Amino acid sequence: MKHRYLPVLALALTASTYSPATGLAAAPAPTPDARFDAFKNQFLLALWRQEPELAAAKGYHKYDSLLVIPDAAQRQRSAKFAQTNLATLGTFDLARLSPANQIDLRLLRNELRARRWYADTLKAWQWNPASYNLGATVGPLLNGRYYRLDRRLRNISDKISHAAEYYAAARANISTPTKEHTELALQQVAGGMAVFGPALADSVQKSGLSAAEKQTFTARIAATRQAMQGYLDFLKNDVLPAGKFRSFRIGKKLYDQKFAYDIQSRFTADQVYQQALKHKAELLHDMGHRAARLYSKYLPGKAAPADSLALIAAVIDQLTLKHTTRDGFVAAVRAQIHTLVAFVNEHQLLTQDPRQPLIVRETPLYMRGSGAGASVSAPGPYEKGANTYYNVEPIPAEWTPVQAESYLREYNDYTLQILNIHEAIPGHYTQKVYANRSPSLVKSIFSNGAMTEGWAVYAERMMLENGYGKNSDEMWLLWDKWNMRVTLNSIIDHAVQVDNLSETDMVTMLRREGFQEEAEARNKWRRATLSQVQLSSYFAGYTEIVALREEMKKKQGQAFSIKSFNEQFLSYGNAPVKYIRELMLQSAVAKR
Repeated sequence: MKHRYLPVLALALTASTYSPATGLAAAPAPTPDARFDAFKNQFLLALWRQEPELAAAKGYHKYDSLLVIPDAAQRQRSAKFAQTNLATLGTFDLARLSPANQIDLRLLRNELRARRWYADTLKAWQWNPASYNLGATVGPLLNGRYYRLDRRLRNISDKISHAAEYYAAARANISTPTKEHTELALQQVAGGMAVFGPALADSVQKSGLSAAEKQTFTARIAATRQAMQGYLDFLKNDVLPAGKFRSFRIGKKLYDQKFAYDIQSRFTADQVYQQALKHKAELLHDMGHRAARLYSKYLPGKAAPADSLALIAAVIDQLTLKHTTRDGFVAAVRAQIHTLVAFVNEHQLLTQDPRQPLIVRETPLYMRGSGAGASVSAPGPYEKGANTYYNVEPIPAEWTPVQAESYLREYNDYTLQILNIHEAIPGHYTQKVYANRSPSLVKSIFSNGAMTEGWAVYAERMMLENGYGKNSDEMWLLWDKWNMRVTLNSIIDHAVQVDNLSETDMVTMLRREGFQEEAEARNKWRRATLSQVQLSSYFAGYTEIVALREEMKKKQGQAFSIKSFNEQFLSYGNAPVKYIRELMLQSAVAKR
């Protein structure tokens, strides 16, 4: 069935009254928190019907059979949904809510306002052809385990029955796209077609579906592939040759607005940019001292360069010679997970849940090409026991030996450990497990990217501070280099999108001051052209978390516990750090 709009919320929460007919008082009026809790529950139920793809991503699968057609009518329904619920949010007195609900209200308000800004102002639906990929929608449904295979297949069959309408709307939406997002679409949509290949056909034939259902499903798969191929042909034959592209740069006004909605920091985009510039200088200072101590060990008998950057580069060049093989990259990642689990347990950094599986896999084809070499796909709060996937992109087969060696040196034996801390334990994977335990669905669902990325960066530093890597200058120097990447991510994100930094100048900066390999620097340019603000989320979140930890140390003194801090911080779900800070500082005052 085609997705239809569910009427927007209309909550009727009335005060208690006296009934003369019975002489009895009606039920007392609900408290402000009870009213707000009722609103949140009804809001989420309505939202899942409105956006079934988001619902599935969060583990709510009631509407898996629905496909939203991204046309003008749908955008109008979404606008009305946001307007109505923003008006309802305005009826709650923030001061009368509990601290936790105050944060939930702010999160919902920001979420709804951001949705309108994305649709009405940024309008990526017009210029990002890569956002229309049914393979990315259907792939997780096919691989899930929340329903039996037959039910999942029936949902997929119903969903893709509207593939032609979906891609007709997508073609109608495209207006002066960016060249970079068009090229990404060509790669990812082609990869998405693999979802509708032999593996799906084999699942259909082996399923318990009736002969008629199998015949219908097979025809729908063929029609979906035809619609996707038609979209690819449209991009290749109409969009690319026309050459009518807009710049991928969104400019200062839009960048500042997007930063405010996405990061939700205590600081502005300009302030975070200035903080990153200052931190870059601090990192270079530390790297210089560590490299000076290591130089004679790795380059005995050679005179040390007078230039600090050259000295650091010479030592790093030696350290990065230690790396895995081209074919063994994914296996090397997989082999380190147990070591990280054991270290966290031994040093009591936080409590882990062995019941939550983590599976290292090669990144699915429909997810590749964005510039992120590794990522985590975690279940939502509605399916907490489902698998979490650590996606590792193998070295592309088309890369030359020189390109592959450059990439492997970037992800050398030291840095690969830091990557796995960041993505897996106790980074993204661990944080997402904790987020799914949060009593607030709002905080778990409306994830703040700066908090999640900031936690992963903080986890790297926290592990080394507690002895991971045996406090060696080698590990700390390459963590400094890794942290420099986080810092430069924030700098180049702003410089590329706002200040028109060129590819040549960006690569030069990353190579000279970030000590990055050529392949990594070139890959970062691609990522900087395909995203905005996201690259700044790591540094913005990390610096706020470290600052909060130091605040808590001062307030708690000898009573401070790193395990307690970590677990309390993670208990608030995916809320922005500035709101977690409010709750933790209030909690510290209450305990005094």
